[in-house]
Amino acid sequence: MDGRMKTAASDVVEPAAAHTPELGPASSAGSLAAQIYARLKADIFDFRLLPGDRFSESDVATRMQVSRTPVRQALFWLQREGYVEVHFKSGWQVRGFDFKYFEDLYEIRIMMESAAIARLAKGATFRALMPLREIWCVAPAQYEPEPAKLASLDEAFHAGLITATGNLEMARMHFDVTERIRIIRRLDFTKAPRVLATYEEHAAILDAIQSRDLGLAQSRIEAHIQQSQSEVKQITLHMLHSARERFDSLARREPVSDDSPAPSK
Repeated sequence: MDGRMKTAASDVVEPAAAHTPELGPASSAGSLAAQIYARLKADIFDFRLLPGDRFSESDVATRMQVSRTPVRQALFWLQREGYVEVHFKSGWQVRGFDFKYFEDLYEIRIMMESAAIARLAKGATFRALMPLREIWCVAPAQYEPEPAKLASLDEAFHAGLITATGNLEMARMHFDVTERIRIIRRLDFTKAPRVLATYEEHAAILDAIQSRDLGLAQSRIEAHIQQSQSEVKQITLHMLHSARERFDSLARREPVSDDSPAPSK
């Protein structure tokens, strides 16, 4: 993101005046604000914007060659999702990684998916689980090699367990948790061993549900989620460290003039 975006105090909206828009990026797909939202979110997910980085609406508007109005809309959406926060008179800031926050969300996932499995193990038919089996109970030659696509398939698997129960409210809450942990969860498939493990563990979970073995199915889903959580935490810490080192290295190479603005840290 061209080094780091700097803060301009005049760009920030006073928190009391800020409001959360009724429409989100999904319902505004194709709009300029939604495009800016997607680009900023990608910058955060790919660690081009690091936790703690500060920037102003004008910085974003200038870089993307747009007005500040859609930028502000996009930032409000990101704020609502917990990726950025606004500071009166000091601009916007990428929210720091709070692993306790993610641990709590993963715990909620385990509780919801275990509850869903309890219902499925009692009454799910082979036909109800067939769409999931067709994706996950396959030979290694059929494994999805693209990490981004595999991450989407993984989300669909876990969401599928919830929706198969027919409880729409639980599905809505599960979707919200999925949105909040995506920033780290997607990293699970950047390592080849995790791809193999995911296919094997998903298939084993489905087999346990199909055989009506509730205890086994629940222990497998819990172990599966906990292992994924542990892996992505380590990968996230490594990627953050590497990104910070790259930025520091670039900063040391760039000559600094007397009138250069101070780093926005």
